[in-house]
Amino acid sequence: MSPASAADEYVKFYAVTSSYQGEPENLTSIAARFLGDGARSVEIRNLNTGRRQPDGGTLKEPGQLRAGWLLVLPWDAVGEGVKYGVLPDKAPAAPVKPLPGKAQATPTAKARPTVPPERVSGAAAVPSKAPKQPRAKAGQCATTAASSTRSDWASLRLAADQAWPQSRGKGQLVAIVDSGVDGSLPTLSGHVAVGMDIVSGSGRGDTDCLGSGTAMAGLVVGQSADGSDVKGVAPDATVMPVRVVGNDAKARPADGAAAIAATVEAGATVIALGNFVDTSTPEVAKAIMEAVDRDVVVVIGAARASVPVNPDAEIGPGVLRVGGVAVDGQRAADYRGGGVDVVAPGVNVSSVGITGVGAVAGSGTQYAVAFVAGAVALVRAAYPDLSPEQIAHRLQVTSDKMGDSAQPDGRYGWGMINAAAAVTKVLPEEAEAASSGRESGGRLTSGSSGGRSALLAIVALVALAAAVLLVFRIRRLLRDETEDDGDDDGPRQVTAAPPVRGGALPPASVPGAQPASHRPDSDPPPPDGGKLDTEDKQAGDASVASGGPGTRAETVALPKASIGARSRQQRPDAQ
Repeated sequence: MSPASAADEYVKFYAVTSSYQGEPENLTSIAARFLGDGARSVEIRNLNTGRRQPDGGTLKEPGQLRAGWLLVLPWDAVGEGVKYGVLPDKAPAAPVKPLPGKAQATPTAKARPTVPPERVSGAAAVPSKAPKQPRAKAGQCATTAASSTRSDWASLRLAADQAWPQSRGKGQLVAIVDSGVDGSLPTLSGHVAVGMDIVSGSGRGDTDCLGSGTAMAGLVVGQSADGSDVKGVAPDATVMPVRVVGNDAKARPADGAAAIAATVEAGATVIALGNFVDTSTPEVAKAIMEAVDRDVVVVIGAARASVPVNPDAEIGPGVLRVGGVAVDGQRAADYRGGGVDVVAPGVNVSSVGITGVGAVAGSGTQYAVAFVAGAVALVRAAYPDLSPEQIAHRLQVTSDKMGDSAQPDGRYGWGMINAAAAVTKVLPEEAEAASSGRESGGRLTSGSSGGRSALLAIVALVALAAAVLLVFRIRRLLRDETEDDGDDDGPRQVTAAPPVRGGALPPASVPGAQPASHRPDSDPPPPDGGKLDTEDKQAGDASVASGGPGTRAETVALPKASIGARSRQQRPDAQ
């Protein structure tokens, strides 16, 4: 956002006085008072150089300040005299450039604003130190409507903790496009990134004046801290806050579209749009589908029946349209028939409030959007290869049915989301998609529905079988070598068992046969190293021919190297 267009935005600003502590006002002293560092005066100068002041003048030199000028300050400016809101319209006597309004708006004036690249690149970083959050004051912030009765029915109904053994959302960056998020809260500590402020065009998104975005963040990544009983659906995920509103209740379509595009560039894997973003406008709808094309799942609130259908703002697959419901099944709003994909708790939902407000219990579709975004983070962490369309399908078909008609129902869509089923249920259509992906070319992509995982499993099984076979072969070789080991210089004793029917010779080693050393009538080995003479062979043949029961085992001594070669000489039928 250019300095010249800051007049109709919600910003932090300071009205210059004639003097401060007896000295004329200057940018260095203002930076030291409100930012804690006089060197940051260059930031104030950049925000105000060239912007028309109420008296018609413009800031050109740092030391040339006039009383009554309004200086736009960075997001973290605090101190007496710092205000937040729309710059006051103090029309001077001389004509000045009028504030841009709806009547004067042109397509170029309302074109999608751009976010500085340095803001996008650092938006996903989680700060090591929590930001300073100004305490809410009466009349300063329009807080969200809260119920006086708090209830834990929403967390009990969803039972997201049953999905945590399989997935806790680790590695997922959930962008919440709303009023910002109070990153200073202990319940959200370590799980809120710096984010972006689309309203001012510079600054961070981890501060919140309205509290809506903070409540959504608590439902996604809330931690049990300081006695807080708010637990997010995906406690290991990270929220990236993107502010699109100041102290009012509506965001410009151009800001909403710019916020969606910026979150994609910053690396978001899930985008949750709050109620401030109008998804019925063509530019926002286009930005949503562009995000889906970039492999991002977008979660939006279902359109109300009173909102006319815009054919130029078509929302396709990969986007989840969410409706909110109460504990008794009553809907949080009159949603358009057939315009709901899934539902989640959206009435009397307990969450965290901004600093100075405490815990809140509120109602609205944005709470249901936050619950579904957390469930999407669980699924994305468990199934990183699924496409946005497949993830949306998985959330839908694993939901608990609501209503009397078949799924999807015209009022409740596929029903209440079921986080545990969404991360554990096996879907045959995903396996078929993986198989068809391999058959179509063997290239496994995010759209192959886990094909890469199946291939890895098969490779692992083959490798395991090969390892088992290798170990078996090695053990067998070692056993054979152990059996063959003996006195290399001496002869090996081989026991020849009596032949059986048909003249077949049994194995050389017969269990229970007496060793040669204990045979009372054993003959000494022949002196020629184990060679059998003709008489021995004839005696052996006669013994085989007799085959009588009195035939006894004969033991001959053979050299180790000759055992295999002469085994056939001992077989009567080998001649």
